[in-house]
Amino acid sequence: MIADLKSLGFTEYEAKIYLETLLAAGVPKTAYEISKASGVPRSNTYSALGVLARKGAVLPVTENPTCYVAANPRSMLESLASQTAVTCNRAATNLERLAPKVENQYVWVLRGEESTADEINKLLGSATTSIWIKASDSVLRNHAAALKKAARKKGMRVMIVLFGRDKSEFEFSENCRVYIHENDGTRMGKADNLFTIVIDFNEMITVNASDQYVGARTRSPAIVTMASSLIRHDYYMAEIFQKFGDQITAEFGRYLARLRLDAYTPDQIDSFYENTGLER
Repeated sequence: MIADLKSLGFTEYEAKIYLETLLAAGVPKTAYEISKASGVPRSNTYSALGVLARKGAVLPVTENPTCYVAANPRSMLESLASQTAVTCNRAATNLERLAPKVENQYVWVLRGEESTADEINKLLGSATTSIWIKASDSVLRNHAAALKKAARKKGMRVMIVLFGRDKSEFEFSENCRVYIHENDGTRMGKADNLFTIVIDFNEMITVNASDQYVGARTRSPAIVTMASSLIRHDYYMAEIFQKFGDQITAEFGRYLARLRLDAYTPDQIDSFYENTGLER
Protein backbone atom coordinates (compact mmCIF):
# COMPACT_ATOMS: atom_id res chain seq x y z
CA MET A 1 0.00 0.00 0.00
CA ILE A 2 2.89 2.33 0.74
CA ALA A 3 4.34 1.59 -2.71
CA ASP A 4 0.99 2.40 -4.36
CA LEU A 5 0.68 5.68 -2.45
CA LYS A 6 4.26 6.61 -3.36
CA SER A 7 3.45 5.99 -7.03
CA LEU A 8 0.61 8.51 -6.61
CA GLY A 9 2.96 11.23 -5.34
CA PHE A 10 3.04 10.57 -1.59
CA THR A 11 6.41 10.50 0.15
CA GLU A 12 7.14 7.47 2.30
CA TYR A 13 6.52 9.51 5.46
CA GLU A 14 3.22 10.82 4.09
CA ALA A 15 2.13 7.29 3.13
CA LYS A 16 2.98 5.91 6.59
CA ILE A 17 1.19 8.77 8.33
CA TYR A 18 -1.93 8.43 6.16
CA LEU A 19 -2.08 4.68 6.83
CA GLU A 20 -1.64 5.29 10.55
CA THR A 21 -4.51 7.77 10.66
CA LEU A 22 -6.62 5.37 8.62
CA LEU A 23 -5.94 2.54 11.07
CA ALA A 24 -7.15 4.79 13.89
CA ALA A 25 -10.66 4.11 12.59
CA GLY A 26 -11.95 7.65 12.92
CA VAL A 27 -10.41 8.38 16.32
CA PRO A 28 -8.67 11.78 16.11
CA LYS A 29 -4.92 11.62 16.78
CA THR A 30 -2.39 14.32 17.58
CA ALA A 31 0.79 14.72 15.59
CA TYR A 32 2.71 13.32 18.58
CA GLU A 33 0.53 10.19 18.70
CA ILE A 34 0.78 9.71 14.95
CA SER A 35 4.56 10.14 15.04
CA LYS A 36 4.94 7.61 17.83
CA ALA A 37 2.69 5.00 16.19
CA SER A 38 4.05 5.40 12.65
CA GLY A 39 7.74 5.69 13.50
CA VAL A 40 8.03 8.93 11.54
CA PRO A 41 10.21 11.57 13.28
CA ARG A 42 8.07 14.22 14.97
CA SER A 43 9.48 17.15 12.96
CA ASN A 44 8.73 15.30 9.71
CA THR A 45 5.27 14.34 10.96
CA TYR A 46 4.19 17.97 11.33
CA SER A 47 5.28 18.92 7.79
CA ALA A 48 3.83 15.72 6.29
CA LEU A 49 0.47 16.30 7.99
CA GLY A 50 0.40 19.81 6.51
CA VAL A 51 0.93 18.38 3.01
CA LEU A 52 -1.65 15.63 3.57
CA ALA A 53 -4.19 18.17 4.79
CA ARG A 54 -3.69 20.23 1.61
CA LYS A 55 -4.16 17.07 -0.45
CA GLY A 56 -7.37 16.28 1.44
CA ALA A 57 -5.93 12.99 2.70
CA VAL A 58 -6.25 13.93 6.39
CA LEU A 59 -8.64 16.33 8.08
CA PRO A 60 -7.80 18.48 11.14
CA VAL A 61 -10.87 18.13 13.36
CA THR A 62 -9.89 19.77 16.66
CA GLU A 63 -7.64 22.57 17.90
CA ASN A 64 -5.40 22.95 20.97
CA PRO A 65 -4.09 20.39 20.29
CA THR A 66 -4.79 19.81 16.60
CA CYS A 67 -5.99 16.26 15.97
CA TYR A 68 -6.33 14.54 12.62
CA VAL A 69 -8.49 11.84 11.06
CA ALA A 70 -8.03 10.12 7.71
CA ALA A 71 -10.24 11.06 4.79
CA ASN A 72 -12.23 8.28 3.14
CA PRO A 73 -9.73 6.46 0.87
CA ARG A 74 -11.97 6.18 -2.18
CA SER A 75 -13.17 9.78 -1.99
CA MET A 76 -9.62 11.00 -1.45
CA LEU A 77 -8.21 9.01 -4.39
CA GLU A 78 -11.08 9.97 -6.71
CA SER A 79 -10.42 13.62 -5.89
CA LEU A 80 -6.70 13.08 -6.48
CA ALA A 81 -7.41 11.41 -9.83
CA SER A 82 -9.64 14.29 -10.88
CA GLN A 83 -7.04 16.89 -9.90
CA THR A 84 -4.31 14.91 -11.66
CA ALA A 85 -6.38 14.66 -14.85
CA VAL A 86 -6.95 18.42 -14.86
CA THR A 87 -3.24 19.06 -14.30
CA CYS A 88 -2.22 16.58 -17.01
CA ASN A 89 -4.63 18.06 -19.55
CA ARG A 90 -3.42 21.58 -18.80
CA ALA A 91 0.22 20.49 -19.03
CA ALA A 92 -0.42 18.62 -22.29
CA THR A 93 -2.07 21.67 -23.84
CA ASN A 94 0.77 23.96 -22.81
CA LEU A 95 3.49 21.51 -23.83
CA GLU A 96 1.90 20.94 -27.24
CA ARG A 97 2.14 24.68 -27.87
CA LEU A 98 5.88 24.43 -27.28
CA ALA A 99 6.48 21.19 -29.15
CA PRO A 100 7.73 21.48 -32.74
CA LYS A 101 5.74 19.68 -35.39
CA VAL A 102 7.37 16.34 -36.22
CA GLU A 103 6.69 13.60 -38.71
CA ASN A 104 4.91 10.52 -37.44
CA GLN A 105 7.87 8.25 -38.04
CA TYR A 106 8.44 7.09 -34.48
CA VAL A 107 7.69 3.64 -33.10
CA TRP A 108 6.91 3.51 -29.39
CA VAL A 109 7.82 0.29 -27.58
CA LEU A 110 5.15 -1.10 -25.23
CA ARG A 111 6.08 -3.41 -22.36
CA GLY A 112 3.99 -5.21 -19.77
CA GLU A 113 0.51 -6.67 -20.02
CA GLU A 114 -1.27 -3.99 -18.03
CA SER A 115 0.25 -0.95 -19.73
CA THR A 116 -0.04 -2.54 -23.17
CA ALA A 117 -3.70 -3.42 -22.63
CA ASP A 118 -4.34 0.16 -21.52
CA GLU A 119 -2.73 1.52 -24.71
CA ILE A 120 -4.84 -0.81 -26.87
CA ASN A 121 -8.06 0.24 -25.14
CA LYS A 122 -7.12 3.92 -25.55
CA LEU A 123 -6.41 3.31 -29.23
CA LEU A 124 -9.80 1.64 -29.67
CA GLY A 125 -11.46 4.54 -27.88
CA SER A 126 -9.83 7.07 -30.21
CA ALA A 127 -10.99 5.36 -33.43
CA THR A 128 -13.46 7.43 -35.46
CA THR A 129 -14.11 5.62 -38.76
CA SER A 130 -12.52 2.17 -38.91
CA ILE A 131 -10.93 -0.58 -36.84
CA TRP A 132 -9.09 -3.50 -38.43
CA ILE A 133 -7.89 -6.33 -36.22
CA LYS A 134 -6.09 -9.62 -36.61
CA ALA A 135 -6.05 -11.55 -33.33
CA SER A 136 -6.82 -14.77 -31.52
CA ASP A 137 -10.11 -14.98 -29.67
CA SER A 138 -8.33 -15.49 -26.32
CA VAL A 139 -6.40 -12.24 -26.72
CA LEU A 140 -9.29 -10.26 -28.20
CA ARG A 141 -11.57 -11.14 -25.28
CA ASN A 142 -9.41 -8.97 -23.05
CA HIS A 143 -10.51 -5.95 -25.09
CA ALA A 144 -14.09 -6.97 -25.82
CA ALA A 145 -15.65 -4.16 -23.77
CA ALA A 146 -13.59 -1.41 -25.42
CA LEU A 147 -14.11 -2.95 -28.86
CA LYS A 148 -17.86 -3.27 -28.35
CA LYS A 149 -18.13 0.38 -27.36
CA ALA A 150 -16.03 1.51 -30.33
CA ALA A 151 -17.86 -0.73 -32.79
CA ARG A 152 -21.18 0.90 -31.93
CA LYS A 153 -20.03 4.42 -32.76
CA LYS A 154 -21.97 5.99 -35.60
CA GLY A 155 -20.30 5.33 -38.94
CA MET A 156 -17.68 2.96 -37.49
CA ARG A 157 -16.60 0.03 -39.68
CA VAL A 158 -14.90 -2.92 -38.00
CA MET A 159 -13.16 -5.85 -39.65
CA ILE A 160 -11.68 -8.71 -37.64
CA VAL A 161 -9.63 -11.66 -38.89
CA LEU A 162 -10.03 -14.15 -36.08
CA PHE A 163 -7.95 -17.07 -34.90
CA GLY A 164 -10.85 -18.92 -33.34
CA ARG A 165 -14.06 -20.77 -34.12
CA ASP A 166 -16.95 -18.55 -33.00
CA LYS A 167 -17.10 -15.30 -34.91
CA SER A 168 -20.51 -14.37 -33.45
CA GLU A 169 -18.78 -13.59 -30.15
CA PHE A 170 -17.28 -10.44 -31.71
CA GLU A 171 -20.05 -9.31 -34.05
CA PHE A 172 -20.97 -6.27 -31.98
CA SER A 173 -22.84 -4.30 -34.66
CA GLU A 174 -24.15 -4.61 -38.20
CA ASN A 175 -20.99 -2.85 -39.43
CA CYS A 176 -18.73 -5.34 -37.63
CA ARG A 177 -17.46 -8.03 -40.02
CA VAL A 178 -15.64 -11.03 -38.56
CA TYR A 179 -13.77 -13.57 -40.69
CA ILE A 180 -12.42 -16.86 -39.44
CA HIS A 181 -8.78 -17.08 -40.50
CA GLU A 182 -8.69 -19.18 -43.69
CA ASN A 183 -12.17 -20.44 -42.82
CA ASP A 184 -10.68 -22.67 -40.12
CA GLY A 185 -9.35 -20.42 -37.37
CA THR A 186 -6.28 -22.46 -36.50
CA ARG A 187 -3.35 -20.41 -35.29
CA MET A 188 -0.38 -20.53 -37.61
CA GLY A 189 3.41 -20.37 -37.38
CA LYS A 190 4.70 -18.16 -34.60
CA ALA A 191 1.82 -15.73 -35.12
CA ASP A 192 -0.41 -17.52 -32.63
CA ASN A 193 0.34 -14.99 -29.92
CA LEU A 194 0.44 -11.90 -32.07
CA PHE A 195 -2.36 -9.45 -32.55
CA THR A 196 -2.48 -6.32 -34.63
CA ILE A 197 -4.90 -3.40 -34.57
CA VAL A 198 -5.11 -0.58 -37.12
CA ILE A 199 -7.47 2.36 -36.60
CA ASP A 200 -8.58 4.92 -39.18
CA PHE A 201 -5.74 3.73 -41.45
CA ASN A 202 -3.32 6.03 -39.63
CA GLU A 203 -2.29 4.38 -36.34
CA MET A 204 -1.60 0.84 -35.18
CA ILE A 205 -0.45 -1.39 -32.34
CA THR A 206 1.03 -4.84 -32.74
CA VAL A 207 1.90 -7.04 -29.76
CA ASN A 208 3.62 -10.32 -29.04
CA ALA A 209 1.86 -11.76 -26.02
CA SER A 210 3.55 -15.15 -25.67
CA ASP A 211 6.13 -15.11 -22.86
CA GLN A 212 5.78 -11.42 -22.08
CA TYR A 213 3.82 -8.52 -23.50
CA VAL A 214 6.07 -6.58 -25.87
CA GLY A 215 4.60 -4.46 -28.61
CA ALA A 216 4.87 -1.33 -30.70
CA ARG A 217 2.61 1.62 -31.42
CA THR A 218 3.13 3.95 -34.35
CA ARG A 219 1.65 6.40 -36.81
CA SER A 220 4.44 5.80 -39.32
CA PRO A 221 2.61 5.71 -42.69
CA ALA A 222 4.89 2.99 -44.08
CA ILE A 223 4.36 0.66 -41.11
CA VAL A 224 0.62 1.36 -40.82
CA THR A 225 0.22 0.64 -44.55
CA MET A 226 2.12 -2.63 -44.15
CA ALA A 227 -0.06 -3.73 -41.22
CA SER A 228 -3.24 -2.76 -43.10
CA SER A 229 -2.06 -4.76 -46.10
CA LEU A 230 -1.42 -7.86 -44.00
CA ILE A 231 -4.91 -7.73 -42.52
CA ARG A 232 -6.44 -6.94 -45.93
CA HIS A 233 -4.79 -9.99 -47.51
CA ASP A 234 -6.00 -12.21 -44.65
CA TYR A 235 -9.50 -10.91 -45.36
CA TYR A 236 -9.03 -11.82 -49.05
CA MET A 237 -7.88 -15.31 -48.06
CA ALA A 238 -10.85 -15.80 -45.73
CA GLU A 239 -13.29 -14.93 -48.51
CA ILE A 240 -11.44 -17.11 -51.02
CA PHE A 241 -11.45 -20.08 -48.63
CA GLN A 242 -15.20 -19.73 -48.18
CA LYS A 243 -15.67 -20.10 -51.94
CA PHE A 244 -12.88 -22.48 -52.94
CA GLY A 245 -11.72 -24.10 -49.70
CA ASP A 246 -11.90 -27.71 -50.90
CA GLN A 247 -10.01 -26.97 -54.11
CA ILE A 248 -7.32 -25.03 -52.27
CA THR A 249 -6.85 -27.82 -49.73
CA ALA A 250 -6.61 -30.42 -52.50
CA GLU A 251 -3.92 -28.38 -54.25
CA PHE A 252 -1.82 -27.22 -51.30
CA GLY A 253 -2.72 -29.56 -48.43
CA ARG A 254 -4.51 -28.84 -45.17
CA TYR A 255 -3.61 -25.45 -43.70
CA LEU A 256 -1.71 -24.68 -46.94
CA ALA A 257 0.98 -27.00 -45.61
CA ARG A 258 2.97 -27.27 -48.84
CA LEU A 259 3.17 -23.51 -49.17
CA ARG A 260 3.82 -22.75 -45.52
CA LEU A 261 6.45 -25.40 -44.87
CA ASP A 262 8.38 -24.19 -47.89
CA ALA A 263 8.49 -20.62 -46.53
CA TYR A 264 8.60 -21.03 -42.73
CA THR A 265 11.63 -20.81 -40.47
CA PRO A 266 12.51 -23.91 -38.39
CA ASP A 267 10.78 -22.39 -35.33
CA GLN A 268 7.67 -21.62 -37.36
CA ILE A 269 7.64 -25.17 -38.75
CA ASP A 270 7.72 -26.61 -35.23
CA SER A 271 4.89 -24.30 -34.20
CA PHE A 272 2.89 -25.21 -37.32
CA TYR A 273 2.93 -28.93 -36.49
CA GLU A 274 2.14 -28.24 -32.85
CA ASN A 275 -0.86 -26.03 -33.67
CA THR A 276 -2.34 -28.12 -36.47
CA GLY A 277 -1.69 -31.60 -35.09
CA LEU A 278 -0.43 -32.77 -38.49
CA GLU A 279 2.26 -35.43 -38.56
CA ARG A 280 5.67 -34.57 -39.95
